[in-house]
Amino acid sequence: MINRKAFSIFGVIVGALLFGGCQSINDVLVAKQSGTDGTTIEYEVARDGAWNIAKTVLRWRGVDAIEEHEDQNYMVTSTGVSVGTAGTVIGVWIENGSNPNLTKVTVITKRRIATNLITSMTEGGFHTSYKKALAVFKNGKALPLIEPN
Repeated sequence: MINRKAFSIFGVIVGALLFGGCQSINDVLVAKQSGTDGTTIEYEVARDGAWNIAKTVLRWRGVDAIEEHEDQNYMVTSTGVSVGTAGTVIGVWIENGSNPNLTKVTVITKRRIATNLITSMTEGGFHTSYKKALAVFKNGKALPLIEPN
């Protein structure tokens, strides 16, 4: 016979572990505002090109719908649940760089559940893909639907 009280306590503990550290898009926005997280790299590309490259990279990585706030210089999205992860929330900021020829690209990623061992996108992974897309863009070619090797 199962002890109901012990089972209830177990359920509360499991729930707290699974959902106590849930991250949302708002957490990404707060992290940017506080300046505590994120990876920023300046690229030699105009702002409009930088914006399109960022959207392409996010699509390459299989994100959900991209919520664009171009007037505020950022876009946010997420990835869904997959094996080993409850998903990732992602914010990308496209801002003026340190000189007129540069555009600053900042990405912040957060695991939906902080205790997940796997994240579906890292900040470094985003920038690696961004550099690939930038090379294609600078060669005057259309950005492909699938990330090149």
